[in-house]
Amino acid sequence: MQSRGSGPRPFSRISSIMLSMFATMASFYVAGRLWQDAQSRVYLIKELDRRTGQGQSAISVDETLKLVACRHQQKKLAALEMELAAARHEGFVGQYSSETNGTYSRKRVLVVIGIVTEFGRKKHRDAVRKSWLSTGAAMKKLESEKGVVARFVIGRSANHGDSLDREIDDENSRTKDFIVLDNHVEASEEGPKKTKLFLVYAADTWDAEFYAKLNDDVYVNIDALGTMLASHLDKPRVYIGCMKSGEVFSESSHKWFEPEWWKFGDGKWYFRHASGEMFVVSRAVAQFISINKSILRTYAHDDVSVGSWMIGLDVKHVNEGKLCCSSWSSGAVCAAA
Repeated sequence: MQSRGSGPRPFSRISSIMLSMFATMASFYVAGRLWQDAQSRVYLIKELDRRTGQGQSAISVDETLKLVACRHQQKKLAALEMELAAARHEGFVGQYSSETNGTYSRKRVLVVIGIVTEFGRKKHRDAVRKSWLSTGAAMKKLESEKGVVARFVIGRSANHGDSLDREIDDENSRTKDFIVLDNHVEASEEGPKKTKLFLVYAADTWDAEFYAKLNDDVYVNIDALGTMLASHLDKPRVYIGCMKSGEVFSESSHKWFEPEWWKFGDGKWYFRHASGEMFVVSRAVAQFISINKSILRTYAHDDVSVGSWMIGLDVKHVNEGKLCCSSWSSGAVCAAA
């Protein structure tokens, strides 16, 4: 006699078979869905390639004509650029075309010259006006015909609004040939900052090919300057001047004392830089100075300060003997009094 519960259980065997069948069907289903998904992805990739032009596609007649016209215009533009480059090589300056920007037109000039001056140097300024920088209608003619803008550059008195400031304002009301830097206090040790502020102001105010700085005891041959600058129009980033180097003086009693002399190495010699009597930078360089004005370091002298900004930049240094202003020679651009 068998005891209860000791015999086989048919229900358990049926359950195992059903579970196995279900697992097999589920495997086939999952495999089928994965295969369908793979096929769908292949189709979508092909369709995307076709619609985005990565696959082969036909170009309409209108599109073909547009491409032909575009290539024709590109050839004409290239020919005009070659003619312009040839004209510049021949020293052509001429009239400057206007560029329209929004509601006003802006004329690009050849060069903006900042003549750095100080209080008490009116005789020097008058000598410059009588020799090469005219006022009034003649100054406007110089700007319109030769593309040369020249202004005296000066700051404000430490006692803002005093007689020194009033004298400059009165002089400017008659001559209208000043850039007055209201945020700069005139002081002999602040010359490098003054030069930087001029370049920033000029780059922000005038659209020019070049920007030049010179001292108020330097006389300029405008025609020679225009010819010289025209030969450098093909250089987008250029620093032009009478290049020099010199000893760094660490003695505080020396006229040319450099407080940060230790930065220039054990040899104590400055790197190559343009003489401060007159130098020129191109538009891209002036714009760089304007953008980075807050982080550009100045040293004791403005020529060294500007030279230090050029180090590490992709700027072409041009040693131009015509900008050595110590003596006046045939074809020279400048001469110092």
